[in-house]
Amino acid sequence: MRRRTPVLALSLLLLAGCSSESAPEPGPTGHGAVAGAAEVAEPQLHLVAIDEDGRASMLDLLAGTETDLGSLTPAEKVSSDGRYVFAADGSGVSVVDSGVWTWDHVDHFHYYRSQPRTLGRVTGEGVAAVSTGMLSTAGTTGVFFPDSGEAVLLDNQALSRGTITEKLRLRGEPHQGLVAPLGEGALVSRNTSTVDAVDARGGKLASVGCPDPSGTVTTRVGLVVGCADGAVLATLDGEKPVLTAIPYPEGAAAPATSFDGRKGRPTVAGLGDGSGIWLLDTREETWQWLPTTTRVVAAAAVDDAGGHVVAVGEDDTVQVYDAGSGRRLASTGPLDLGENVQLTVDAQRAYVNGTDGVYEIDYADEARVARELEMPTKPVHLAETGR
Repeated sequence: MRRRTPVLALSLLLLAGCSSESAPEPGPTGHGAVAGAAEVAEPQLHLVAIDEDGRASMLDLLAGTETDLGSLTPAEKVSSDGRYVFAADGSGVSVVDSGVWTWDHVDHFHYYRSQPRTLGRVTGEGVAAVSTGMLSTAGTTGVFFPDSGEAVLLDNQALSRGTITEKLRLRGEPHQGLVAPLGEGALVSRNTSTVDAVDARGGKLASVGCPDPSGTVTTRVGLVVGCADGAVLATLDGEKPVLTAIPYPEGAAAPATSFDGRKGRPTVAGLGDGSGIWLLDTREETWQWLPTTTRVVAAAAVDDAGGHVVAVGEDDTVQVYDAGSGRRLASTGPLDLGENVQLTVDAQRAYVNGTDGVYEIDYADEARVARELEMPTKPVHLAETGR
């Protein structure tokens, strides 16, 4: 029987283990710690906002303190792994280290805090697609430049030390593609019909058909890549990649082109044309279609005991659904949201950017607006770090 090694578990096996009953002090490379960082008792949750001119700032959700992160090249897309913020524009990606992160050790967590800083840029052609893994101080981050077809893997351990280091840069044909970390290598699209698993030097290990690859997310089970006919789930059998196609049910609605969910959970929400939400359970390798009461522009699966799914409607409401029944549980009234709506969820709250600030939503309490948060810079782009 073939044994699959979850992506997170493989990363953890590369480092010294620790007991959940008595965790030793982590060294500079173990359990997510880096030199100069302090281990703390709880997650250091922050919001990072970037305005239309590229000015970046950070808000501490626990203490309420604000930090100026300086100016970046104005971004068109922003993504985060829970520590780093990757701001993509037409000629590269600016990288910001928020200085806060969580190390997921499966049965327990370590939380760290250090000084935030802007690290620099990765240059390339076209607005890049950025794909992150589970751990911010180990493994890699994928950056794909569509106008050149270049696929880049950044060294996360080097990022944690303040240096942008490329472990790999491959050139393929220009297309709207992706490269996503998988073990020591990656999953990369060579064209609009196929994705390849490659090793640390770019050598092909396996290949699978994937028409119009779009959207990646790493769950506790493995790496997900969206395709026009379903998804590819990439796991590891030892060091050998295993690529499993998860086709959509017959007569499925529009395919998902992006995925989002609470970090570290196996179920993610997929969003396509906005007519509803796809839920992909990577543990069971199954799809579920969740119709919504209004068209939606963003969605994320919390994947908690309550089965909450949070969505933002075209009517500027934040809606909460039950994943099991598909029933809408609650909704806010219309909020003052901007054109570039971005949604993030953690274990207790959801955050969505408004025209001037950020709404904090208690999704488990009737979609209650818990706080309206002011940011030093207008949150045209929003990311949550410390997760």
